[in-house]
Amino acid sequence: MLDNTQIERIEPTTVNSAKVRQPMYAARRKIFPKRASGSFRRFKWIVMAITLGIYYLTPWLRWDRGPFAPDQAVLLDVANRRFYFFFVEIWPQEFYYVAGLLVMAGVGLFLITSTVGRAWCGYTCPQTVWVDLFLVVERAIEGDRNARIKLDAGPWTTRKLVLRASKHVTWLVIGAATGGAWIFYFADAPTLLGELFTGTAAPVAYITVAVLTATTYTFGGLMREQVCTYMCPWPRIQAAMLDESSLTVTYNDWRGEPRTPHAKKVLAAGHPVGDCVDCNACVAVCPMGIDIRDGQQLECITCALCIDACDGVMDKLGKARGLISYATLSDYNANMILATAGGASSVDPSLVRTDDGLFSDRVAHFQVRKIFRPRTYVYMATWSLIGLGLLFSLLTRDGLEINVLHDRNPQFVTLSDGSIRNGYTVKLLNMIPEPRTLVVTVGGLAGAEMSIVGVDLPADRSFAVQVEPDRLKMLKVFVRLPADRINRQAQTFTFRVEDKVSFESNEYTATFNAPETAR
Repeated sequence: MLDNTQIERIEPTTVNSAKVRQPMYAARRKIFPKRASGSFRRFKWIVMAITLGIYYLTPWLRWDRGPFAPDQAVLLDVANRRFYFFFVEIWPQEFYYVAGLLVMAGVGLFLITSTVGRAWCGYTCPQTVWVDLFLVVERAIEGDRNARIKLDAGPWTTRKLVLRASKHVTWLVIGAATGGAWIFYFADAPTLLGELFTGTAAPVAYITVAVLTATTYTFGGLMREQVCTYMCPWPRIQAAMLDESSLTVTYNDWRGEPRTPHAKKVLAAGHPVGDCVDCNACVAVCPMGIDIRDGQQLECITCALCIDACDGVMDKLGKARGLISYATLSDYNANMILATAGGASSVDPSLVRTDDGLFSDRVAHFQVRKIFRPRTYVYMATWSLIGLGLLFSLLTRDGLEINVLHDRNPQFVTLSDGSIRNGYTVKLLNMIPEPRTLVVTVGGLAGAEMSIVGVDLPADRSFAVQVEPDRLKMLKVFVRLPADRINRQAQTFTFRVEDKVSFESNEYTATFNAPETAR
C-alpha cells in the first residue's frame, strides 16, 4: 500500500477546460492519452473487436438463396435495386423497412442516452472505434504517452522520420481497408476484390475507396477529438436527453475534496482531506483531453477510462474505488448535501464517513432500478412496438404483387362492332428468387375479354404468364367489353394474379371507361 506522496503525479494540460473555454478557431493542441487498464478499458477492447469484426467480415458471409439470386448474406445491390440481408430481401417500394430501422435506431439512441449517458459515443461510435484503433497503432510504433511527447518535441532525426512514416502508412492502410470493406457491401465481395487488384473494377469503386481512405485517415488519425467537439451535433443534443436519473461519468467531489498530494501534513494541520491526491491520472488517460473533475462537459464521451485510472490509484492507496464513477445527478446531489451539512459549509469528507473510516449509511449509491423509470419504459415500449410492427409486416408480406396503370390517352377506343376497348399496363412483381407461372384473370366485368400484346392467343378472361425470378414483368393488356354490356360511363373490375403452385394471389381494382352516350 502506497502513501499519497508515492503516487506518480502527471502534469497534463487540459485541452478543453470547463473553466476556460477554447475559442472555436484555435489551433489544435495535440493530446497524448496514456494507456489505461481496467474493466472499462477491457470492455472497450471487446466492443472494438466485435464492431470491427462485424464491419470487415460481414461482406464475406454467404447465404444460399438458390441459383437465381446472389449468395452474399448482406448486399446492397444498387444496380438491381435490391437490399439483401440474410433471408430478407427489400425492394425499392419497401423502403419503409429501412425508414423504420432508422427510427428504431433514433429511439434506441434516446433510450441509451437517457439511461447511461453517451455510452454510444464512448464505446460504439465509429469515430471512437477507429480512433481507438489508430491509437493502438500509435502506441505500438511510438510508445506510450511520455515517449510520444518526447518524440513530438524532439528534432527531426532518422528515427523520428521512420517512426512517423511507419505510423502514417499504417493509418493509410487501415483507411484503405475501411474504404475497401465498404464497397464490398455493394457488390459480390470476392469478385470485386479480384477486379480491384486487376484494375477492372468500376471507377466509382476506386473513387469510393479513395474518399473513405482520406476521411478515415483524417478523422481517426489527425482530427480525433475535434470531430466529437466541433463536428458532431450529439454532444449538444444529449443535454435534452439527460435527467437527474441518467448515469454519467462523475467525479464525486463530495469524497474527493479538498484534494492534496500531502494528506499527512494537511491532516496534521487540522484541515479536512479528500481522497483525491491530485495525481491527474484521470486527465492523462482522457482521449478528449479534459479534466472530469471540472464537472460535466460536452467533450466528455463517457468512455470511463478516467474511472479505470482513478480506481487503479485508489487500489494503490488502499482506498475504496469509485472516486470517479458512473453516478446519477440525484445521488450526487444527495451526497453533496450530506458532505456540506446541507450547504452550510464547504465539502468535508468526514461528514460522509463513520469513525472507522467507512462510508455512512446515508451515502446514496447507484441501484439499477433507478434507471427504470417512466421515461425509460416509454422509450422501450416505442422501440419495441416499431420493431414488432416491422417484423409482423415482414413475416406477413406477399411475395407476389400486381400494379395496373390505365392508359391516359386515349382512355377508351370504340371498335367497329361497337364494343369498347381500354388499354392497361399491368406490372407483375415476382418477389422470390424462383421462376413462376402466374395466371392473370379479369374478374367482375361480365362479358369482358382481354388480350395481351405479344401473346399469340385468342382473347380470353385468363392467361398464364411466365415471370423470371426476382423480377418485374410488364404487360400491355387490352380489355374489350361488348356494347350491350356497357351500362354506365365507368365500371370497376379486378385484375387478379395467382400462383397455382404456392397459392399466393393478389388483386388490383381497375376502372373500365366508356363514352357517356353508350349508357
